[in-house]
Amino acid sequence: MEIYNSYSILHDIKSRELHGFKGRKRPLFVYNTSLDDRSDEPSCSRGVESSHDGVPTPPMSVSFAKTIRNAHILGVTDEEGYVNLINTRLKLKPSATHQENAEKAIVSSWVAHDNSVYDICWTKDDTRVLTASADHTIKLWDVEQKKCYGMLRGHVGSVKSVSCHPTNSDLVVSGSRDGSFALWDLRCNPCQGRDGIMSTEQVTGAHTSAKRKRFIKSKAASMTVTSVLYLRDGVSIATAGAVDSVVKFWDTRNLRVPAAQASPLHESMTNTNGRQHGITSLSQDLNGVLLSASCTDNRIYLYNVLQPEKGPISSFTGCQIGSFFIKSSISPDASHILSGSGDGNAYIWQVDDPHQDPISLTSHEKEVTAVDWCLQEPGKIATASDDFTVCFWNVQNRNYLSPRTTAVRRRVMAVSKTDCHEASLQKESPCRTSHKEVIQDQSIVEFKTPETIPNKLLRDGLLPGVNLNEAFDKTPESASRSPSSVLSPPSSLKKRTIRDYFVVC
Repeated sequence: MEIYNSYSILHDIKSRELHGFKGRKRPLFVYNTSLDDRSDEPSCSRGVESSHDGVPTPPMSVSFAKTIRNAHILGVTDEEGYVNLINTRLKLKPSATHQENAEKAIVSSWVAHDNSVYDICWTKDDTRVLTASADHTIKLWDVEQKKCYGMLRGHVGSVKSVSCHPTNSDLVVSGSRDGSFALWDLRCNPCQGRDGIMSTEQVTGAHTSAKRKRFIKSKAASMTVTSVLYLRDGVSIATAGAVDSVVKFWDTRNLRVPAAQASPLHESMTNTNGRQHGITSLSQDLNGVLLSASCTDNRIYLYNVLQPEKGPISSFTGCQIGSFFIKSSISPDASHILSGSGDGNAYIWQVDDPHQDPISLTSHEKEVTAVDWCLQEPGKIATASDDFTVCFWNVQNRNYLSPRTTAVRRRVMAVSKTDCHEASLQKESPCRTSHKEVIQDQSIVEFKTPETIPNKLLRDGLLPGVNLNEAFDKTPESASRSPSSVLSPPSSLKKRTIRDYFVVC
């Protein structure tokens, strides 16, 4: 006899009234490297070949769509200027070749540029994508119609990185090999024009070497802006370059000088030839607290956005970052970091245990370059390699933990009962309070937030000089030296377009 555990609608309504809504918790990926759990090795599809007309081409960037409906679609760009959209939910046969898998999994493909496409960014609720190319332009494409709706012109070098505003997809920032980063408002020129959309603001020499270069090529390489990132506060921008390991934070309302800088300070940052190491990519978690930066010194540094000037809170080693094509990415829940490597493997570290050996994902035969996490499907990642393949991984296993929470303590002024009663009645006359009603000047209120910086880091001494409570006790408004101090700007500063952020000289 089968037993069905069914509930009526009235029962569900009653339960919600008594207990409130219970959202499904996102599991955290935890991998145990003990010998007893070897059966839980991350599973990988055979891979999809990046080729056109039978000619393989190296993939340059990968990015999962952001909405729940399209989260399984992976955007892939390559060296020939193509954009491929791949369905990662299809079950590929182990016996099929990479080319056969590509013919089955690729749902859409078109030529976006006549040159390499270095970066791709989903926008407009996944209905459009932005492509950054070596032809010095950025294009806005309609995904369904494969139609270009706008061309962003202004850079005089290859566009290496592009990022959209976290809540307003009309605002875009880009970084180029010409040493500048530019801000764009797609609403400034809604019609297609011959000259394209021009930038609203452009900062030149954002990351320029102090030493003069004799040759043009070396000079261009020393000033390249390799990565740009619109931060979660919606006002700040993070940039990184090839010249050094400095991450600069900019306030879009005043771009004359950086609002803050972050850099690791140790002797390994300079090699024997005196050249400093550069940064290949930046990424941020969904909460906007942590920022990761992969560096060509074979390290990935993790910064607290609220206190960037204090330097990295931890670093991760084990991969080989020998070129600026090798990227890394922090997971949406800030629990893990994924990175490519020059040895043909991809690696995953636990954020709360940076000294532990990383998980090695072995499937590619050559340098692993671009990587990405799926936002809506925990445990799904994508890796791209110079072996002309893109692989999809499922790193879920039975070792799951519920999302951990930490108590963030903030001091607030207690409100007297008389003040509450007065406010409710909207009376102007003060109310008397009895002598027995003792009102405390300050009280502790606990807020439950996702744990992005576990306390274990403090216990193990991995965060020297960083006070966790201090980092969270200070509200973003009070951290005047941090770019996140504009997390909640007053209504008078909230403008409609990015042009309104700038002061007219």
